[in-house]
Amino acid sequence: MITFYWYPKCSTCKKAKHWLDENEVAYNQIDMIETPPKKEELEKLFANSDLGIRRFFNTSGIKYREMGLKDKVDQMTEDEAFTLLATDGKLIKRPIVTDGKKVTLGFKESEFVENWK
Repeated sequence: MITFYWYPKCSTCKKAKHWLDENEVAYNQIDMIETPPKKEELEKLFANSDLGIRRFFNTSGIKYREMGLKDKVDQMTEDEAFTLLATDGKLIKRPIVTDGKKVTLGFKESEFVENWK
């Protein structure tokens, strides 16, 4: 079973959810705004991905811009970045899909076909 972290008002998340449903992929759904992933979970997701820390940030989000994170993220330690991300689900790139081994961020159909079909 995969875990699907999403924000119900996010159009990209809705597309990902639709794809999962259409392809009959079983998942545990978590609203990442109401229940953001804890720091330890984010660290695990990062370790299981081949992605840079910046990819975990919702760089197009209002909060990201308000906090001026564009110029700060690269100066942060991993610990500082995960601590910050765990404080607010709107700072995190969405959706996140994981099976505990693989991780995808955002929604690209080709990545979903490769990883979740």
